[in-house]
Parts: sequence; C-alpha cells; structure tokens
Amino acid sequence: MPISLTKAIKSTHRHPINRILHGVGAPIYITGIALIVNNLVSGIRFPDLDYAIVMCCTAIALFLIGHRTEGNLRAMTLILLYKYIARSIKTMASAPLSNKPNKSRSN
Repeated sequence: MPISLTKAIKSTHRHPINRILHGVGAPIYITGIALIVNNLVSGIRFPDLDYAIVMCCTAIALFLIGHRTEGNLRAMTLILLYKYIARSIKTMASAPLSNKPNKSRSN
C-alpha cells in the first residue's frame, strides 16, 4: 500500500496554529540543514556551524509544539519514517522465497 505524502500532510496539519508553526519552522529548518551541508562540504565555518544546529533544533521545537497543539505528536516525520521502514522490513521478511533454481550457464 503506497503512502500518499500529500494526504498524510493534509490529515496531520489541520489545526491553524500547527500550520503557522510549520510555516515558520520549515524555512528555518531548511536553512539550518543547508548551512550544515555547506559546512560539511566546503569546510568553511561561515556562518558558524553552531548557528545551523540551533536553527534546526528551534525548527524541530516549533514542529513539536504544533503537533502537540493538534494532538497528533505521533505524526512526526521520524516516527512515520520508522513505521514505514518497520512495515517494509516486515513485509519483506514475510514474503515467500522463490523455489526456482538459479539457471547457471555452463560453457
């Protein structure tokens, strides 16, 4: 069963305060990630890596407050990603293995 990202976002971001906090937090988070990647790739510490980490943590705090306000704290991205990976692993583990022998070429 494929996951519809648009449907998941719409169903977990209905409260106006949650939408506002995500609207404010998303650019802060993206900028923080971009600064971290820039520091890792170029080795330049301008702006300082500490600012980037503080930006990411601030954005995550805004996301948590928004989801707490809406009452769906379990709808955070990391939790959804964990559930998706766990379900995929379970599906792969329960899939029957093929009994077809490997055809090898003999010359």
